[in-house]
Amino acid sequence: MSRNSIIVGIDIGSSNIRTVIAEDSGEESPRVIGVNTAPTFGIRRGAIVDPEEVTKAIRESVEKSKSMAGAKAKKATVSIGGAEIGFQEAKGVIAVGRADGEVAENDIQRVLAEVQNSPLPPNREIIHIVPRDYRLDDQENIKDPIGMKGVRLEVEALLIEGSSVHVKNVFKCFEHLDIEVGDIVLAPLAAAKAVLGKKQKELGVILINIGGGTTSIAVFEEGELLHTAIFPVGAAHITNDIAIGLRSSIEVAEKVKIEYGTALPEEVSRKEEIDLSLIDSSEEGSVMRYHVAEIIEARLEEIFKMINKELHCIKRAGLLPAGAVITGGGAKLPGTVEVAKKILSLPIQAGYPQKLGGMTNEVDDPSFATAVGLVLWTHEQETYRDGVFSGVKVLDNLSKGAEYTVDKVRKWLGKFMP
Repeated sequence: MSRNSIIVGIDIGSSNIRTVIAEDSGEESPRVIGVNTAPTFGIRRGAIVDPEEVTKAIRESVEKSKSMAGAKAKKATVSIGGAEIGFQEAKGVIAVGRADGEVAENDIQRVLAEVQNSPLPPNREIIHIVPRDYRLDDQENIKDPIGMKGVRLEVEALLIEGSSVHVKNVFKCFEHLDIEVGDIVLAPLAAAKAVLGKKQKELGVILINIGGGTTSIAVFEEGELLHTAIFPVGAAHITNDIAIGLRSSIEVAEKVKIEYGTALPEEVSRKEEIDLSLIDSSEEGSVMRYHVAEIIEARLEEIFKMINKELHCIKRAGLLPAGAVITGGGAKLPGTVEVAKKILSLPIQAGYPQKLGGMTNEVDDPSFATAVGLVLWTHEQETYRDGVFSGVKVLDNLSKGAEYTVDKVRKWLGKFMP
């Protein structure tokens, strides 16, 4: 990446579009120079259902960010999520190409291309390939096979795939904008990039991203991505529950959640009331704040029980020494950390974006973790990033025999090492 270049991260969330523009001036960390959040109503459970509405929100968010930054940008790294994202194990096998049997970077490209050819359900396409372990003849659990000698090279990988329609809709939203999609990144992987440190990933940690329409997780252990999943429940469902419980509009319920919400009813006086007319003049009467807290607690408990069940499935429930880090707008609700501790039996903390310079106060918020992570993702490498192979953008290059330097591939593979 050229110095003094502009990096753009656009987080397409169920409730908001968040844009972060940063400048890569050759320093260790990019500098934030533009930030904006724009509400959108064209996304349901992470999937785009109204491209025109989403395009309008992206345009607003990007233009205001560019105005703040005073800079032009041609490409952006964009998040993707949604309950329809799928995951599957895959394997690639090739014969080592060189006559002397030494594994070269071209062999890595070819074996990953074999993984690319894994059968997928109809109308699905690969978003990421995450290599986990390599095997060279009888040698197993190899993290960096380059330079080793053998005949047969295998890789076990995690395929992250999504609906072709969903992916196409993301690109469609940028058709009439003056900025194009440079890469697509799964939202929890981007958020993890912004808030998790190397030591946490080595010890074992779960990233929990509570968005508007979905909650996503990414589990890391020994420096590697171990597991990821997306659940069709998020912070917007808390708002819906409040609206039903109070028999109010969604707008009023959202204000009640933000201004008076907590997930700890035991800390709220049973006599404390919320005057709804102070929130909206068209509303009448009052409600008990304790009742609102019970509603919030119940939905958050449901979310964390789903996550704990998933951890049981991979035999990591209560067994992640670095605990859990919560990001997304849902992380800001008072009491979220306490409810998570009770259900998950792990150390819990809210995740605030790190590793950036510039206007850091503008993004010092768990809801900006994904957008900041997209900037860091782009900053680190243009092709290989953190052991995750980006399918949507890069896989075509493999089939064309694109050549990458040994140093770049070593840097990529080296990120698996402790």
